[in-house]
Amino acid sequence: MSRGHKIHPSILRAYDIRGVVGDTLRGRDIEFAARAFGSMVTEAGGKSIALGYDGRLHSPDFEVISVNALKECGLSVFRVGLGPSPMLYFASHLFHADAALMITGSHNPPDHNGMKMSLKGEPFFGENIQRLGARAKSGEFVDGKGSEETHDIRQAYADRLIMDYYGTRKLKVAWDPGNGAAGEITELLTSKLPGEHILINTKIDGTFPTHHPDPTVETNLEELKIVVKNQRCDLGIAFDGDGDRLGVIDSTGTVLWGDQILVILARDVLADQPGATIIGDVKTSQVFQDEITRLGGKPILWKTGHSHIKQKLAELGAPLAGEMSAHIFFRHRYYGYDDALYSAVRLISTLACGEETLADIRASLPHYINTPELRFACSDQRKFEVIEEVKDRLHGRPKIHVNNIDGVRVESSEGWWLLRASNTQPVLVARCESETLSGLEYLKAELVLQLRESGVEPPDMD
Repeated sequence: MSRGHKIHPSILRAYDIRGVVGDTLRGRDIEFAARAFGSMVTEAGGKSIALGYDGRLHSPDFEVISVNALKECGLSVFRVGLGPSPMLYFASHLFHADAALMITGSHNPPDHNGMKMSLKGEPFFGENIQRLGARAKSGEFVDGKGSEETHDIRQAYADRLIMDYYGTRKLKVAWDPGNGAAGEITELLTSKLPGEHILINTKIDGTFPTHHPDPTVETNLEELKIVVKNQRCDLGIAFDGDGDRLGVIDSTGTVLWGDQILVILARDVLADQPGATIIGDVKTSQVFQDEITRLGGKPILWKTGHSHIKQKLAELGAPLAGEMSAHIFFRHRYYGYDDALYSAVRLISTLACGEETLADIRASLPHYINTPELRFACSDQRKFEVIEEVKDRLHGRPKIHVNNIDGVRVESSEGWWLLRASNTQPVLVARCESETLSGLEYLKAELVLQLRESGVEPPDMD
């Protein structure tokens, strides 16, 4: 290997490495990124690493490149093959590996790919990603002679998922892994779960022939809705491309969003650990705070981003956390990482332990009126300046509470509005929520005013 290679800066993201294959991401980038990461693992005292890959067409080749690069750092590599990201995280626990590296493009289009990493059980993100890029460019690598072992852990992982199922009522469930990396595990899992299970799109296919593998976009759930309706299922469950996020619909075909899924899952957790802290990200609805409080828990809002949430979960020792993007993290009976398949098992267990349907539970939750997540262009430098300007103008203003953990979330008697800078794209993100239409209009007007005072053209709020 020649010493040093400049990785395209656009693929060094806040939480992972991710780019367009053949454009900003090539095999050479994967090679040097893995070599740099392996060197950082070794210098941190690590001796072993678990490695997996998703179902994208280029992922097997990228995995082989990574194996060789990691061995050149002197690491013992546990190759667990094709599967979802949480299966890799499970492997790192199973083999007591010091680090983990997943070749995945997550929920992005077929021509995207990249890496997700962890070190010493903690997410590897933020400044560490930038240090990795600098290390690849300098070519200052640790040299060694490592080894590799190949393990098929699919059955062991499915067995672990089923271990925490505790329901008694048999349900009829439709599943859609979206031709993503969770397809085979979904088949193994449902063969063991009680009840009746109808599966679609389980064949792993990196071209995603049926729909885009992002279950938080409602149009991607249309096929699942048809199955739930025609087969009269109790609920439908979908996964994203690498199986760390889930989508859920009830028997009426209505989507449950990340915060609603989180508060339903919190019921059993808080029954077992009264008064526990439950973490949500700043984009979550007031439903999250209302319901966790009603259930006797302590709701905490934290920064958006699965790495931030995972880190906060470990710091506080909380049993459960989640995001609007439907990353759900269980420390209660589990390992503390985002595993959509495990969350699905816990959700079905919750429903199977009672008589209420998922539709009944959803209908019983507090109802608020909100905008969708609004995303609009703003340069990487300017987006952070805008946030600071808004904070300064709101400082000391009466009758509002400003949460500035991640951007600005402004709470008042009318509800709340949020403005934050995306950590992964040159955009600002906004959202408003109220109990009434008039309150929502007031909040939207407040947001528009702040944007215009910073010289930013606001998005269409209708």
